[in-house]
Amino acid sequence: MKARTRAATILLTPFFVLFTAVMVVPIGYAVWLSLFTEKQSGLGFGGTETVFTGLDNYTAALGDRAFREGFGVLLGYCLFYIPLLLAGALGLALLLDSALARARRFFQLALFLPHAVPGIIAALIWVYLYTPQLSPVVKAMEAGGIGFDFFSPEGALPSVVNIALWEWLGYNVVIFYAALQAIDRSVLEAATVDGAGAWRIAFSIKVPLVKASLAMVGIFTIIGSLQLFTEPLILSKGTGSAVTSTWTPNMYAYTAAFDRNDYGLAAAASVLLALTAALLSFAVTRLTGRRAARKERTA
Repeated sequence: MKARTRAATILLTPFFVLFTAVMVVPIGYAVWLSLFTEKQSGLGFGGTETVFTGLDNYTAALGDRAFREGFGVLLGYCLFYIPLLLAGALGLALLLDSALARARRFFQLALFLPHAVPGIIAALIWVYLYTPQLSPVVKAMEAGGIGFDFFSPEGALPSVVNIALWEWLGYNVVIFYAALQAIDRSVLEAATVDGAGAWRIAFSIKVPLVKASLAMVGIFTIIGSLQLFTEPLILSKGTGSAVTSTWTPNMYAYTAAFDRNDYGLAAAASVLLALTAALLSFAVTRLTGRRAARKERTA
């Protein structure tokens, strides 16, 4: 027993050391930093001094309309992006797993390749494709009588969603496809013998059996969506873009820290965003857990 405990301690120690160094310590420092602010003495000609302000930075962030509107943007982004990503990735994975699919390895690689492109590079590529004076896509749309401004207030959100889908769809297809491949083939063969068609097998057998993967991808997608930063930051550089420097909470914190040098406010905004992500993750986990428990009881 002691040998097992010692072995477990040795194996887990590197993880906890790394976790503490890259997660616990930075979060603790951010919380500490959020309780202070820098103020200039006198009429602004003296040096700056760090002053303890308690929860004033949190009050300032929550009282700022730009910060609150950033959460509204995130809500719209999540409602638009997450269903499209989950449905698209699961649908493509089911298609690849079907008996009708050909050249599966090729399509897996082709779908995964966009994820291998760094986010900044992907955003720059799409900004080029969105710019009317440069983009062959916009010119082709205009030639067909379709006018759409990707940088307008109405087009900014779909533009960012499109970039994110291009980056992450293939990655999640691979996850769902691996889960589908792990299904016992005898179950599918029995369903076929019982007369179930391809659609019935896909949505009545395969999808319920990969719900754990679906929930996991959903949680990670929610957390990643709340951290939206790179794509809108690059998109904000476009000509006449409606994406402002405070378009999302992450951009708000970045602007507060590096444009206004208000690190206390930036830390407070980051902590509030982290708490939101933690609460949503907890809610989704509890919801999926309760549903699984109910099904086990009924079974």
